[in-house]
This record gives sequence, structure tokens and C-alpha cells, in this order.
Amino acid sequence: MKIFIISSNEKELSGIAALLHERHAGDDIDSAIGSLERLSGTAEMAAPDVLLLAQAEISEADLARIERLASRLPGMAIIVQCQQQGADFLRLAMRAGVREVLPSHHPGAALDAALQRMVDKSAQQRQSKGQVIALASCKGGSGATFIAANLAYALAQENQRVALFDLNLQFGDAALFVSDQKPAATLSHVAQQIHRLDISFLAASMLQVTPNFSILAAPEDPAHASDVKPEHIDQLLHLARQHYDFIVLDLGRGLDAISVRALDQADIICPVMQATLPYIRDGKRLLQAFAALEYPDSKIRLILNRYTGSDEIRGRDLEDAYGQRIFHTMPNHYAAAAASVNQGVPVLKLAPGSPLSKSLKACARTLSGTRANSAPGLLTRLFQRKQSIQLRGETA
Repeated sequence: MKIFIISSNEKELSGIAALLHERHAGDDIDSAIGSLERLSGTAEMAAPDVLLLAQAEISEADLARIERLASRLPGMAIIVQCQQQGADFLRLAMRAGVREVLPSHHPGAALDAALQRMVDKSAQQRQSKGQVIALASCKGGSGATFIAANLAYALAQENQRVALFDLNLQFGDAALFVSDQKPAATLSHVAQQIHRLDISFLAASMLQVTPNFSILAAPEDPAHASDVKPEHIDQLLHLARQHYDFIVLDLGRGLDAISVRALDQADIICPVMQATLPYIRDGKRLLQAFAALEYPDSKIRLILNRYTGSDEIRGRDLEDAYGQRIFHTMPNHYAAAAASVNQGVPVLKLAPGSPLSKSLKACARTLSGTRANSAPGLLTRLFQRKQSIQLRGETA
């Protein structure tokens, strides 16, 4: 890696450079004595992979300079080594675009670990390509959001790294189905600062449900739906594919520029329907729209929800009507589903013996396939680190 060090303390600067040379002789280490204010131009010219700023105190002005630098050089990781280690400072530093905050005393092991995390991230970006699954409602009340949120949770239980993006921009509430926490940020906040987008910023903007399952919530105010542009969806999904095994999209109902861009990017599209005539009619219209968008049939996986087995319209009738086989059937278990929604607890956690929970788990296993044995990667470790910080009193 190309690493640029800035410090006003010449002795400290020499010590850090020596540590880095000892760590990996192949790294390109450059350094300069001074402050970030004086040398930010030099750092930009160097265009390093990592910028390490070592000084006793980081001021608000320094954080503002870091944020401007991070926005201009989004591929550069910024590490700060300072005496400030409080939760409030850590939060402000993360928001400014700092990747790691290290202690001033005995930085060797911490610096080595931070750089190794960045090496792991780089390797994972080259190798990983997560699968995007979009759930679309054939008609209002289909249960698509319930399935999206709980299927994402079920995939995470299969040792997968999972993100759920709530793309129902005006009335999305997917987070409420699996958590009673209030999201610290939403998709509109990310869109407003899209120039800062990297995995650290994305992770800090998401609601963490489990160490390997997080949700990017929809805007709280419907007026902020316009903050999100189609090109933002491209950027989000490109980044998410590099760090997650599965990205589940809750699209809601209807087709617009945002949902079509998401559908274009999806590997699998799951229309959610029920066994009634109105759903058959609207489902056929939705499939016709997908055909007009030139999505291949192999990309479409029909999900039949709330099926009792005694419904007048059978699954076979639906397959004849749609001209496609049903990929998965979710049984009707109202008591478990209602309790799950009302409590904001995933149905697999609240009622693991429910036929609905078992069906969601089976669907997750079918989708995960050979990914089920994948080892936890960078994002899982990042979330675990974030969780440990929260236990010390930080709210991210």
C-alpha cells in the first residue's frame, strides 16, 4: 500500500515510519512534518491508499478538513492517531470520513490491525460479488415487506452477510418488522452525502439488527424521497455487492425510475402474491411489465404468500395463470406474523417453531445454496467492532 504520514512531532513521525517499514517492507511509505492544514495539498498530490494523521488533539477545523479531503479522495482511507478516544469524538470522526481512530500510546499493534483490515477489505472488493434479491408487491397488502425483512434475517442466520435496503421511499417501514430501534440515518441521508459513500459510511448509516444483518431505512419524511436518484441506487448496490453476500431490496408497489433501476441491477426478482383473483390480475400486469423491461423468466421467482392449502384457487391454478412455476410458498400463520410485526421481532426469533418461520428458513437455504459455509468477512468484523463500541456507551 501507499501510505502517507503527517505529524508535527518529528520523533513520532520517525517512530511510525519505522513501525510501518517493519510491518511490510513492500509498502510505499511517505511522510511530512506539519499540520493537516498546511500539508493537505501535499497529501492530495501523493494520492495515497492510506493517510495517517498523528497529532495530540484533533480540532473541529481538522475534522472539517478531513471531511473535505475524504469527499475529494473517496478511495483514500484516513486513519487518525490522537489522545481523544471518547464516544462523541469517535462518532464525529466517523462522520467526517475517518476510517480508524487509534490511541497515541503504544500504537504498533493497533496500527497493524487497522492496516490489515484495509488489506482484507481490498482483497474482498476484488473477490466478492453479493447477490441482489428484489421483492416486489403485486398488490397492496401482499406481505412483501414482512417477507423481505424476515427473509433477510433468515439469510443472516445461515451465516450470510446481509443488507436490507428499504426502497419504498415514501412509506417504507421495513425496519419496524425486525427491530424496535430507531434508525440513526436513512437512505435520504446517504443520498445527500453520496460523495462520502464507502463501506464505513454506509455501515454507520444502517440499523444493525444482528452482527451480520443491517438495514438501510427508507426516509422518515415522504418529502425526502426526491433526495434519492437512480444513479444513487447504482452506487449503493455496486458498493454493497463487494461487502455483502446478499442485498435484499424491499421495493413496495409500483414502478418508477428508482424501482426500475433497482430491478435492472437485481439478480433475482420475487413478485409476492396471494391466491385471490385481484392478485392474479395485478400479478399478470406486473409480469407483463417485467417482460416489457426485457427481464428474462429465469430472473423471476414467484412467491405465494399466506397460502392455506384449502384456498379455492390452488397453486397449480396460479402457475397456469402466470405461465410460471411458483418458486416458494409461505404458509398462512396469522398469529405468529401479527405478534412478530407488533413486537418488532423477527418471526424466526419470536416463534421458531411456526410453520411460517420454517418456510422462511427453507427459502433462505434454497437461496443461499453453496454460500452457506462462507466465512465471516470484513463487514461482519466491522459490525462486531461497532457493537463493542456501542456496549461502551456509543450510539452510532
